[in-house]
Amino acid sequence: MTQTLISHNLGFPRIGADRELKKAQEAYWRGDISQAELEATGRELRLKHWQLQADAGLDLIPTGDFAWYDQVLTLSATLGNIPLRHRKSHILAGDTAHPIHEGCCSAHSNAQAQAASSACNDIDLDTLFRVARGRAPSGAASSASDMTKWFDTNYHYLVPEFHPNQEFTLSWTQIIDETAEAIAKGFAVKPVILGPLSYLWLGKEKAEGFDRFDLLENLLPAYQQLLQALADTGAQWVQIDEPILVLDLPTKWQQAFERVYHSLKHPQLKILVATYFGALGENLSTAINLPVAGLHIDAVRAPEQVLTVVDRLAAHKILSVGIVDGRNVWRNDLQKSLNLLHTAQTRLNDRLWISPSCSLLHSPVDLNRETKLDSDLKSWLAFAKQKVQEVVSLKTLLVRPFDAIAQQELGASNAAVLARSLSPKIHNPAVQARLSGVKPTDAERKSIFAQRIRQQQAILGLPLFPTTSIGSFPQTDTIRHIRREFKQGDLSAQDYEQKIRAEIADCIARQEKIGLDVLVHGEAERNDMVEYFGEQLDGYAFTQYGWVQSYGSRCVKPPIIFGDVSRPFPITVEWARYAQSLSSKPVKGMLTGPITMLFWSFVRDDQPRATTALQIALALRDEVVDLEAAGINVIQIDEPAIREGLPLRDSDRAAYLKWAVFAFRVCASGVCDATQIHTHMCYSEFNDIIKAIADLDADVITIETSRSDGELLQAFEDFNYPNDIGPGVYDIHSPNIPEVDNMVNLLKRAARKIPVKRLWVNPDCGLKTRRWPETEAALIRMVASAKILRDLYNHENNFAQYSINANNLVDA
Repeated sequence: MTQTLISHNLGFPRIGADRELKKAQEAYWRGDISQAELEATGRELRLKHWQLQADAGLDLIPTGDFAWYDQVLTLSATLGNIPLRHRKSHILAGDTAHPIHEGCCSAHSNAQAQAASSACNDIDLDTLFRVARGRAPSGAASSASDMTKWFDTNYHYLVPEFHPNQEFTLSWTQIIDETAEAIAKGFAVKPVILGPLSYLWLGKEKAEGFDRFDLLENLLPAYQQLLQALADTGAQWVQIDEPILVLDLPTKWQQAFERVYHSLKHPQLKILVATYFGALGENLSTAINLPVAGLHIDAVRAPEQVLTVVDRLAAHKILSVGIVDGRNVWRNDLQKSLNLLHTAQTRLNDRLWISPSCSLLHSPVDLNRETKLDSDLKSWLAFAKQKVQEVVSLKTLLVRPFDAIAQQELGASNAAVLARSLSPKIHNPAVQARLSGVKPTDAERKSIFAQRIRQQQAILGLPLFPTTSIGSFPQTDTIRHIRREFKQGDLSAQDYEQKIRAEIADCIARQEKIGLDVLVHGEAERNDMVEYFGEQLDGYAFTQYGWVQSYGSRCVKPPIIFGDVSRPFPITVEWARYAQSLSSKPVKGMLTGPITMLFWSFVRDDQPRATTALQIALALRDEVVDLEAAGINVIQIDEPAIREGLPLRDSDRAAYLKWAVFAFRVCASGVCDATQIHTHMCYSEFNDIIKAIADLDADVITIETSRSDGELLQAFEDFNYPNDIGPGVYDIHSPNIPEVDNMVNLLKRAARKIPVKRLWVNPDCGLKTRRWPETEAALIRMVASAKILRDLYNHENNFAQYSINANNLVDA
């Protein structure tokens, strides 16, 4: 390829505009379609997305961005890093006592690479699904691998597992095959892989006494094999993502970059190292001095770094400037972008590349399909397809500034930017007045936790190890049909209410039969925990097809916060009041917290996020107060995104946590001491924010601990968390039914440092994605686990001395 100003993309959404991949995945898991049919859907989507980007005019199109579940999991399979418990050979042998060697089947030299790939051929598509879900259409069930947030996004990746002396080798050729597939179709491509240092950083040690960093030298030969295989397809460029270059790195990690990329140099391949989600900061010298052909930087999150990098980059290197926001939906201000790019172009000439800031994985697919959005708002937006076009338009305006079509696009961009800044739809004087009147005391409960909990227990009368669920129950086909009919106008409001009430009554009856202590109404009326509330708040807008992938087949449709937020009327109060009328047990009111409402939406970018968060908090505060007035004594305010919003740099974190905690407390502090406030967090690392979590001052927090083997509980134990806590005792994302002894032992572990009287028993997340038979079976076992623990505690008052095999004590 002749060197010229290049437009390219870092990654495209894989799910499809109609969630075709999700639907095919779930149909395959149910047994409704064959694996060949699933693979055909994948091929169709890849070709469609490559063609879309080529038609837009991109010079280089990414491959390797497609994944059957998660791109990190795909790379783990590529490198042969699949846990033994998920491998075909292990499952067929039934060998649970096999010595742990969780990387490749055996050690191999470079000369044996091709043979090694065959020898390690015990990885197939179902293997990936067993890693991700604990179950697949073939093979035995096993515990799924841990899953956590991808940097500060709402995307979840499968955490690689590492063991001492682990070997790696090329074992799964998906990335290679798809690159060859695209080249055969005539596309100019750039394969995308996660770099070795970021891959190691994002994993975790599965044995004590070693540092995964020490596996680096073992890992590099597998990367060399992969690069050779990509070169053999005819690829000329490869994009190696090293997003950890925007983090605060220990010295040894920072210093390893140069030798790693010296070892990865390849005579047939040019390497573009991609960084995103922030500024290079103190890693700037490391990044610009890497022995590679080019560097990609994020000019949306960190526009201030562009000219510094331009000045210091070697004269032979490419600089890719990520100028179009890959993580939000706002239309690019083309003129503002051009001002920055012109300066860079003057110094770099044809060494300038243009792209989105990061992969478009985090963006919906196509704005053109939205027919119900307000026309003004729609003119302010861009989804993945439009963002690709923006990249191409910027290139055109740089190389052919008088191109008629590009000039027309520039004019439309300027008009949209001006119209948005002046629109009365954005600003609400009443909201701004209320915001200015907020006082520090608005974020304080009347009494400290020790006093509140006594009042709450007197009213609720809960046993030791009280049992509850996180909120949602199975979203059945019937429930979805009811909501769809109502939304389409085929069901009257009266009939809709009657049908949803029947679903709530059924959910309450099932929970009472199971024996749960604190019930929920099941959320039959809700499509999504953020979308449902946003639909009923002023300042939010909603799309028809704005789906993005959260993990695997789980897709969400984030609302768009375009203006000042307020609550025009109560949202959940009547549903909660009805549910409570059906039981003498407490029924939780269920809300999504202000920080999650912020970060799981596409947020306006014309004011500080702290301001928007406080607006949401005030709106939800009204709902909390109204729930209490309706006789709801337990109110859960979910905040699974609070860790997700944590800035990547330590220096930025204190300010964020201050306003995030304040917003939550404003939301939760309008009630009396006797009302019990719960919150829920999941699939995040808590160690570095544990004090802030305590500062939220929720009476009860429920957390995910099962998938991480209780590791996430360690932060709460070490910190001596002061309030009640419910460690999630089983993984709801797996269809496997949990074992009673596993749940009992997890709670026994928790009780080593957390007083028994402050422990709750619950799943690790909501149950909307599960089916009723597995849900009821799992909850019956969970309730049995709580009963075992109560009996042991009441008999001896020191059950930690017991060695429990709970399956021998109860037939669950």
